[in-house]
Amino acid sequence: MSRVAAVRARARPEGDAALDALLVRIRACRLCEPTLPLGARPVLQAGTGARLLIVGQAPGMKVHMSGVPWDDASGERLRDWLGLEPAVFHDPRRVVILPMGFCYPGRGRGGDLPPRSECAPRWHAPVLAHLPAVELTLLIGRYAQRQFLGAGRKPSLTATVAAFADYAPRFLPLPHPSPRNTAWFQRHPWFERELLPVLRRRVARLFGRTAGAEARTR
Repeated sequence: MSRVAAVRARARPEGDAALDALLVRIRACRLCEPTLPLGARPVLQAGTGARLLIVGQAPGMKVHMSGVPWDDASGERLRDWLGLEPAVFHDPRRVVILPMGFCYPGRGRGGDLPPRSECAPRWHAPVLAHLPAVELTLLIGRYAQRQFLGAGRKPSLTATVAAFADYAPRFLPLPHPSPRNTAWFQRHPWFERELLPVLRRRVARLFGRTAGAEARTR
């Protein structure tokens, strides 16, 4: 077991049998397994007391192999954006990770395929019903933004992210932190200059951290 997986196992939430039972059902889901190149392995984490919800796209191959959400280079960048160490990020009592597709969808010509369309309609609403404490939802990528913002999103991902203040305080749209998006970050320096400080302050407040403590996590 990896260090991150061990942390996640120790942090397993307690006290909500209904959510635990739902997570067991989701992790046993094989609805679209015939279409998946590596088979089904739903990856998510949730706890009823969590105040931060992260909605991403779908697990990559490395996450499929480990079973740990964001256990890859994209996750390292995301945790840096948030100013959170792995022990906090992978604690389902604090952070919910609910991708648009729960299983690795396979590779296409330009990278991983889009998340499977079966997961969100079937499972999102039941999970969200168990998350009364969520105060901030991060919408990573256009699939999450389309699902949660609907007609309120802008014509492009870049425009939606640039208008992040329009969706406060409930939502904060983000680009995917994949290394493949390095050119996007270079073309849009306002993201690091303007949005990331807001994101880090919001997350720091959720977890009761001071600005100094937030800075030390980066």
